[in-house]
Amino acid sequence: MFYKTLEIELADKKGQWQPMQNKHILYGITKRVIDVLFSITAIILLLPLIIFIAIKTKFSSPGNVFYSQQRVGYKGVPFTIYKFRSMYADAEVNGPQLSSDTDGRITPWGKIMRKWRLDEIPQLWNIIKGDMSLVGPRPERQFYTNQLIQIVPNYASLFLVKPGLTSLGMIEFGYASNLNELIERAEYDLIYIQKRSFLLDMAIILKTFLIILLGKGK
Repeated sequence: MFYKTLEIELADKKGQWQPMQNKHILYGITKRVIDVLFSITAIILLLPLIIFIAIKTKFSSPGNVFYSQQRVGYKGVPFTIYKFRSMYADAEVNGPQLSSDTDGRITPWGKIMRKWRLDEIPQLWNIIKGDMSLVGPRPERQFYTNQLIQIVPNYASLFLVKPGLTSLGMIEFGYASNLNELIERAEYDLIYIQKRSFLLDMAIILKTFLIILLGKGK
């Protein structure tokens, strides 16, 4: 399977990355505690908004309230990511596609959710489960990961940490609408892997909040 092959590749990089891994043991433990406490608190405080979004999504167009999709996570192991559905049902009957600003598959309510990234709220559950972290590289589908790992040097290094609800790539580049943009965004996430720290995580979280407040998502 894909993730078994990827584990072999990561094992080959162990000598290169082990000093960094050791340095971040305390960072990793503390980060996990913060992830869980923040996510539980956010779900409690946002519960009225979550209920409103769920009802609005249900009546905005036919289909389920939540949308789930397989992404490639830590050590290349697949996991199911959750979102509020922002597209019409059966939006990918023709196979995997990246969305764009003019994507006709996105519902009118979905465009509003994406603008303030409200569709991402269910990923707080992914964080509590341990699939994701607040900050980390954004996870992609295996269809695109298979291509990126062949094109981007050291792309496999992104799987040394848990994927994030937000990322350096998301705040500096944003959503990607084609493979070339995925490649460009991956460069930011590779920088994060090398530079990650509490200070950088806080900077990414604060800038993410600013993007949300200004409605600069898409």
